[in-house]
Amino acid sequence: MHTPKITLFDLTKGQDRTASELYAEVTDLPLICPHTHIDAKLFIDPDTRFSTPSALFVCHDHYVLRMLVSQGVTYQQLGVSPAGLEGVDPQTVWQVFCDHFHYFDGTPTGLWTENSLAMVFGISEKPNAQNAAEIYAQIQSLLSDESYSPRSLYDRFNIEVVCTTDSAADPLIAHQEIRKSGWHGQIRPTFRPDSVINIAHPYWHDYIDGLSWASHVTVKDYCTFIQALEVQRSFFKDLGAVAIDLGAETAFTCQLSGREAASIFRRALQGKLRPDDAMLFSGHMVVELARMSVEDGLVMQFHVGSYRNHSSSVLRAHGTDMGFDIPVRVEWTKNLKPLLDAFGMDNRLQLILFTLDESGYARELAPLAGAYPAVKLGPPWWFNDSPNGIMRYFEAVMETAGIDNTVGFNDDTRAFLSIPARHDLWRRMAALWLSKLVHRGQLGMIAARLRMADLAYGLAKKGYRLG
Repeated sequence: MHTPKITLFDLTKGQDRTASELYAEVTDLPLICPHTHIDAKLFIDPDTRFSTPSALFVCHDHYVLRMLVSQGVTYQQLGVSPAGLEGVDPQTVWQVFCDHFHYFDGTPTGLWTENSLAMVFGISEKPNAQNAAEIYAQIQSLLSDESYSPRSLYDRFNIEVVCTTDSAADPLIAHQEIRKSGWHGQIRPTFRPDSVINIAHPYWHDYIDGLSWASHVTVKDYCTFIQALEVQRSFFKDLGAVAIDLGAETAFTCQLSGREAASIFRRALQGKLRPDDAMLFSGHMVVELARMSVEDGLVMQFHVGSYRNHSSSVLRAHGTDMGFDIPVRVEWTKNLKPLLDAFGMDNRLQLILFTLDESGYARELAPLAGAYPAVKLGPPWWFNDSPNGIMRYFEAVMETAGIDNTVGFNDDTRAFLSIPARHDLWRRMAALWLSKLVHRGQLGMIAARLRMADLAYGLAKKGYRLG
């Protein structure tokens, strides 16, 4: 793999030189990718190839879409139409992307893209209107080569494991095919139950039908719903899953009686929901999923703080994941109390918390993780996984939570080729933070080296129970 274009180290400064030494200690460590949105189908066939540079870097990346749309570029120009990602020549989409690449100056998207181009394709030029065609042709010619197949890149990136994110009713055909192929790569599923828990979703009945089909349990009431979820969790675990992933706008949790939960579920099936039913049922199911994790050992990830699909017109015209998910404020201490009263002191539960509201890092999340054995903190997520965002996380969290109550890094990406660049950024920022502690006399160099390995590799492996 080629070297990154942007290093973030100023080697004229002693502190940065120490950071560079710490970073060098972990450059050969494998990448642990315990939470991604990579499509497992990429790894079924050794002959699979990526299609076009536009599909890799533009059309499916909501970081890219939102920035360009904010500057007046249309979805149609980016190859996104109401019918899907079609209708525009891929090279034209790439030209539009490069014409406007300066909008990403100073952003993590710009850094990831430039480093991905350098590390994966050996392209050190910054994309612009003049070199767009040349860069497109260079990438396209490489993509047809066997060494650029997803399986080959998995090895070249030195990846140890990739965990995908899969709906609760997914039959996991791709994961089964990968296993049958005998390939050495670890591609593990992750159980995502959001769609079947959100009883107010307009397609909820369809999702429940899918859960019934996948689990072979006819969901006709709350009891069979819980049974179907447990069957599917077991199925996922048999195919290598180590975690579940749950997303919510708020951190609200509550414990309903069995009768109350059954009544709400019955009203949902009948289409007769009351105003607070969806909120109460969702909060109850967070606790119920934690109960299941205590019993089956699956790590529970809880991603909170995103107002999904904020633009109604974009949602109607183009669907989800088009760049209009916006952060909201999150209250943790009171909202999580019912869950933590039930399971917070139980070492069998591994609850990893993620937030888009970084104002809660020092005020609530770090104190919670620093007290409850079940709670760990996930890394900066989504809008916060930038150089400044990662450093703010270290400064806000570590003094109270402690390094060992965090779980290292996960890339949380749909863009497979960005994985090395994202991990590289995390490792460099971790090195800079540890170097500051060394130069302040808070940490010796031997301890810093050990902690560098933890932050780069060990904490993620331990936090997700990956051996």
